[in-house]
Amino acid sequence: MSGNPRQTFENALTELQQDILRMGSLVEQAIATSLTALVRQDEELAQKVVDNDQVIDKLELQIEDRCIKLLATQQPMAKDLRKISAGFKIISDLERMGDHACDIAKTVHRIGKKPFIKPLIDLPRMGELAQRMVKESLDAYVEESVDLAYSMSRDDDLVDHLHAQIFRELLTYMMEDPRTIEQATHLLFVSRYLERIADHATNIGERVIYLVTGELHELND
Repeated sequence: MSGNPRQTFENALTELQQDILRMGSLVEQAIATSLTALVRQDEELAQKVVDNDQVIDKLELQIEDRCIKLLATQQPMAKDLRKISAGFKIISDLERMGDHACDIAKTVHRIGKKPFIKPLIDLPRMGELAQRMVKESLDAYVEESVDLAYSMSRDDDLVDHLHAQIFRELLTYMMEDPRTIEQATHLLFVSRYLERIADHATNIGERVIYLVTGELHELND
């Protein structure tokens, strides 16, 4: 006996959303773990992030396949179509965030056990903000909340401010002592990766607004 086609479709959309949240949770975990590994200079922990990146990549392909099948078999209209297309975009942003977490983890290997040229204060703060943005962007997606998407995106300005501050500070270290150049460059890259993660979270916020309103709004200006 075949069920209600609409109900079947609703169930499929719910499963899609759950898969996206599972991927988002893995990405949040990867960001948090890579930063912990950096602060502790724990190469073993960093390697776990690198190894787990393939799990995120594999999940992206599975969700992409689910989206394609829904488009091919259900012929969704209007908001349903936006929900699936938003899913496509969100998993792409999540996959890139996972890559950046992996990049941070690889930096831990590059720095090794060499003492930090300065205490890590702004980078962990940046990381906390970026993680919060990822979580809130996904909450906005689940709740279909335009307000949450907008409020989340305001943290991007704080991330950008910290990135600029870190850049200036590390540049000063490099100018004053050329021996700091190698490590300062690695830390600059970490700052850049975190800034990109925040940008991807903002992209998700834009997709949420599109999903709810049918209009594309730039949150990153």
